[in-house]
Amino acid sequence: MSDHPGLLDTRASNHPGLLDTRASDHPVWHADPVLLEIRGHHLPGRTWEVDGEPRGNVHVGIQIGRAPAQLVRGDADTATWTTEITVHTLDDGTLDFRGPAVQGRRGERFVYLTWGDVGTDGSFDMFRRAKLMLSDVAEAADARGGAPGSRVIASVHLTDDRGGPRCARLRPPALELSAD
Repeated sequence: MSDHPGLLDTRASNHPGLLDTRASDHPVWHADPVLLEIRGHHLPGRTWEVDGEPRGNVHVGIQIGRAPAQLVRGDADTATWTTEITVHTLDDGTLDFRGPAVQGRRGERFVYLTWGDVGTDGSFDMFRRAKLMLSDVAEAADARGGAPGSRVIASVHLTDDRGGPRCARLRPPALELSAD
């Protein structure tokens, strides 16, 4: 019965079998913002060949949704991208991540650095991506005393062993993580 006559009581506790979606029963019980700063160095250059096709205006950016953002020329000395990641601690103690640059499914979340050729019309033809796993970022922050509101710095060597744009999962020694 509702506390207000004429209104239907929608509280799940009063209706066995209904899912209770009150905030106190939501699986996320704690969320902390972390600033992720990705610092790229040793970029591979602006020209590269993909499947026999020359690319003459190579750029790299952080992927927001399905689009590249904050594009940097492939021949720049350095590149820096910053994005906010919210780290959620679930009831079972596992972590989940949210934010504009966060990709992937729960338990496998990551941030993409996306490589592409920029056309004369400003179009972006993506041909490679590098994946920064957020579980690695969380481990680095935790191991180095990262706290809510902290900054995690991911230093990434952006040229692979063959001289091209680095792709696939980022791992040491091409990736160094620190927190401050």
